[in-house]
Amino acid sequence: MITLRDLTKRYGERVAVDRLTFDIAEGQVTGFLGPNGAGKSTTMRMILGLDHPSRGEALIDGRPYSAYRHPLREVGTLLDAKALHPTRSARSHLLAQARSNGISAKRVDDVLETVGLATVARRRTGAFSLGMYQRLGIAGALLGDPKVLVLDEPVNGLDPDGVRWVRDLVREQAAEGRTVFLSSHLMSEMQLTADRLVIIGKGRLLADRPMTELLASSSRTSVRVHVPGQEDLRHLVEHLTGRPSVEVASAGEGLVDIKGCAAGEVGDLAHRLGVRLHELRTISASLEDAYMELTARSLEYGVASEPAPKERG
Repeated sequence: MITLRDLTKRYGERVAVDRLTFDIAEGQVTGFLGPNGAGKSTTMRMILGLDHPSRGEALIDGRPYSAYRHPLREVGTLLDAKALHPTRSARSHLLAQARSNGISAKRVDDVLETVGLATVARRRTGAFSLGMYQRLGIAGALLGDPKVLVLDEPVNGLDPDGVRWVRDLVREQAAEGRTVFLSSHLMSEMQLTADRLVIIGKGRLLADRPMTELLASSSRTSVRVHVPGQEDLRHLVEHLTGRPSVEVASAGEGLVDIKGCAAGEVGDLAHRLGVRLHELRTISASLEDAYMELTARSLEYGVASEPAPKERG
């Protein structure tokens, strides 16, 4: 488990991370989202002891990262896949890391096989593509068979097959009981991968919720109901519109979309009223929809709602 308590980072007058408190539990994939400049990378760097907090703490299984004698056996990390010497081969790069933490050369060959780089293991990394760098970075994260994985943008530069491979890999790691914490700007992929989401904006915590709860809370999520009888439809709508915070909108002949009420509640109400339904389903918001709603006021670089006036000349 990763534990953050009152984690804060200041650079002079600027607050990059502002009193973050949350837990990243084992056995699930926790996604880390936020606009550019939100403080995601700084937060990850403080978890890994690369930046010192101005206040608060970040602990891994109750200890700071710096307290581990062989940290690669405890925490696998990927922050910058291209942070390596370009004249070294993939194998020699990993072998140097392995020797520093008492990890065998066989394990190096195993992880190169796992990430699909065994055939280019002795090639200089300076000739690698971005996708190959990412795979090598993931190999480094897996090297010590750690209980915790911290991955910053692990699918960046990967083709669709590689993206799916990373998704399957991190979910397998979580299913084996490991703690997986990863960031990404690919909303559709994060929606398929993460069990829980932590979202920050301007250094502050905006959400820490299971994926299903976050999507259900979006104003874009609604319940579609098809009632074949006009009187039944009117009867159902009358009872729904009398509820606080419930919105009902026509969606076609005999169809209504309901916001602020779960599908189960609508079904129970229809049953009590004796209203016959031909359709009852939830129309879920996408993660992109929910994310944009949460972060609308936390953008460092926003776009003006109206075009700038043309310059007269």
